[in-house]
Amino acid sequence: MAMERARQRKSVRQGEVPRGNRTSRKFRQSGTELFNPSSEMKGKRQNGLAAALGWFSIGLGLTEVALPRRMARLIGVPTHHHPFIRGMGFREIASGISILIPGTSTGGVWSRIGGDAIDLAYLGTALLSSGSRPSRLMLTGAAAAGVTLLDVLCAQQRTSSARENGAQAVAVNLAINRSPEDLYRFWHDFQNLPRFMKHLKSVIITDDRRSHWVAKGPAGTTVEWDAEIIEDRINEAITWRSLEGSEVSHTGSIDFTRAPGNGGTFVTVKMEYRPPGGTLGSTIAWLFGEEPNQTIKADLRRFKQLMETGEVVTTEGQPSGRPSSTSWKYDQAARS
Repeated sequence: MAMERARQRKSVRQGEVPRGNRTSRKFRQSGTELFNPSSEMKGKRQNGLAAALGWFSIGLGLTEVALPRRMARLIGVPTHHHPFIRGMGFREIASGISILIPGTSTGGVWSRIGGDAIDLAYLGTALLSSGSRPSRLMLTGAAAAGVTLLDVLCAQQRTSSARENGAQAVAVNLAINRSPEDLYRFWHDFQNLPRFMKHLKSVIITDDRRSHWVAKGPAGTTVEWDAEIIEDRINEAITWRSLEGSEVSHTGSIDFTRAPGNGGTFVTVKMEYRPPGGTLGSTIAWLFGEEPNQTIKADLRRFKQLMETGEVVTTEGQPSGRPSSTSWKYDQAARS
């Protein structure tokens, strides 16, 4: 182990890319680097602010639902306004949940801003109500205005980040009880991908490195593009990207690492997807529940099922009548 570390340090000094970093180097050479450290730190700060706002919204909403009369006295409005306070609480809870769900936080923060506007308008009209306490209402209004400014700042940051890079990056890891050779052989034939990627309609191999992809888009539309393999390490890794000028800008890689003691294979999938229409396309995907971050995990779990059992477990044709091809618990586990 010590000798291996020394060999890797020497190779780095000599300018050689270590074995585990070859895929990242290929992405940089192709101009489609998946992850940038500075943007990742910026994204973490934005996610932290959004998460804080989401939990604040849920906590406030639960208090308003459980103790509406006490909240009315606290903010300075008449206690007979408690039904409206409880309604505000349910809205706050819904906004908070929307912010915390992966891939929907931007839309959730913007929806929360709409709720802030309603709250401020309500506090303004409450000043004219008999039985209200103007001093408390003024303090509550100032606090609400401060939270609104935070919401606006967070929403603008996330929207600006989306405009700077309309791409959505996803990285998923999973252990599969099959050998790297079996998994590599199956994945390398891209025509197998629609068998477990439910958003893919077809992949047609055009030559030894290129293929034509057809995917399902929002509202029953289809999206097509051509892709090429840019790195192929037998039984170890495959990296591909869409060709220049394609309708979809897409880059992906999959690595197969043998688990210790012949315990199967650790599979790592990285994808970067720039939807049609940039930020607008991302918004449409979010509205239709077809955002890559919500589906890649489920796709990889179906790949695991297919390789370990020979089939993907579905509920299609069962009395439950669900439109999805997997169970509710499976869908939720895949999104966690």
